[in-house]
Amino acid sequence: MRITVFGATGGTGRQLVAQALEAGHHVTAVVRDPARLHQAGHPRLDVVTADVMDPEAITQAVAGQDAVVSALGPRAKGETSVCSDGARAIITAMRARGTRRLIVVTAGGHIVDAGDGWFTKAVVKPMLRRFLRDSFADFARTDQAVEASGLDWTIMRPPRLTDGKPRPYRTAVDRNVRGGITIARADLARGILAALADPGTARHTIALGH
Repeated sequence: MRITVFGATGGTGRQLVAQALEAGHHVTAVVRDPARLHQAGHPRLDVVTADVMDPEAITQAVAGQDAVVSALGPRAKGETSVCSDGARAIITAMRARGTRRLIVVTAGGHIVDAGDGWFTKAVVKPMLRRFLRDSFADFARTDQAVEASGLDWTIMRPPRLTDGKPRPYRTAVDRNVRGGITIARADLARGILAALADPGTARHTIALGH
């Protein structure tokens, strides 16, 4: 599979690039700073230096690809529109080149649904909304843009990300994972690759958690 990864130098992006290459996929990593890409020089890795917020600059990076993954996230405090602005630019570029399969990582914290227990609904998520209001608003805008894109999208909704070792994790379709408080970035990357391999995940959200 030919996969374009945005956010390839972030915590999840690095895991995704490494695992995709190990699995035999051909990866195009779109980055601002190629020096931060650990796998540079790999024979199945193409590196494109571009501003993800500029649809024209990234159009060629999504052309002819089997799938595109956005693992974008803010790098600095106060960046509150990175995910949604990036998603809109990626969608515009994909539409221009006829590329259809899109996976976008947001989060599960801004969603309250039947998958949540009463304590999570009544205490945990209201508290998170107080402290992460701007980030959650960005995730919500991202979800809306992706769901309205007309593409074959999947939204991955992890809980709090860690740098822990891979271990068994749970998933749920179109609802949160009950009791899923954390997940390792390595396991999120595994979940993304699993979703890419399963056409049935298109037009659905996938929650993950340990």
